[in-house]
Amino acid sequence: MSSLLAIAGVLFVARKIADHWTEIDASGLGPTTWACLGFAGVAYGAANALLARAWWHLLKQLDTHVQWPTALRIYGISQINKYIPGNIFHLAGRHTLGMAAGWPARPLATSALWELMLLAALGALFGTLAIPLLWSHLPPLAAIALWAALLTLMYAALRTGGVPGIAQAMWLQTCFLAISGTVFLSVLLVTHEADTRAGLLLPAACGAYVLAWLAGLVTPGAPAGVGVREAVLLFLLKGLFAPSDLLVAVVLGRIVTASGDVFFYLSALTLQTEAEQHA
Repeated sequence: MSSLLAIAGVLFVARKIADHWTEIDASGLGPTTWACLGFAGVAYGAANALLARAWWHLLKQLDTHVQWPTALRIYGISQINKYIPGNIFHLAGRHTLGMAAGWPARPLATSALWELMLLAALGALFGTLAIPLLWSHLPPLAAIALWAALLTLMYAALRTGGVPGIAQAMWLQTCFLAISGTVFLSVLLVTHEADTRAGLLLPAACGAYVLAWLAGLVTPGAPAGVGVREAVLLFLLKGLFAPSDLLVAVVLGRIVTASGDVFFYLSALTLQTEAEQHA
């Protein structure tokens, strides 16, 4: 069923592109724009290190103390597997590489579970930023205040609950999601000129992106959320941006994030494991 949803999402985006193909004009994207998109890709790839650090804190909370460079390398090498259909192979690959490094299986499995639960909860919290897109009675500033309050409560609950490592992981994941949303916004802003209303709702657009990312995350059959993320974005932002502008941003945004994932993977390959450092 999840694979069918992923295929349906891809077909949905493809149909929208076909419907508005004549309106899409990428000829205006000059060298400066492409340079900005390249920088955004590098920034997104580097931000993945925040997820790796969060995983390292989760392992530490579970009494599995590992070298940070080794954890970063394992996370970076395995993370690219999220593009394999099934959307679980990055977790399986990380587990396998961790065990190969001599780490116990149970903390590895538990850390993956905690990571997914935290990301799902945070994705839902970011969704509060997008409420003004669906319910205009809530002002954007009120949505931001609600998001900040819920985020603070979640962090405080974890911190006072005796799990500081999980609280730290939550904070790092929050930073990653915020950067991811900002990267998408940068793609929107460099590819078209936003009007006044769009400018006021940019935080809502950021929340919409993270919510779309969450939809892709919880769809196991969608590799890296391909199709699902794009379909949700087009639905949530259809009234805020012109369809042609949004389609260009969605397509370029996927290229930027995929390029960033490749950059993170290649960077991880250059790191040495603990065993190699002592060889």
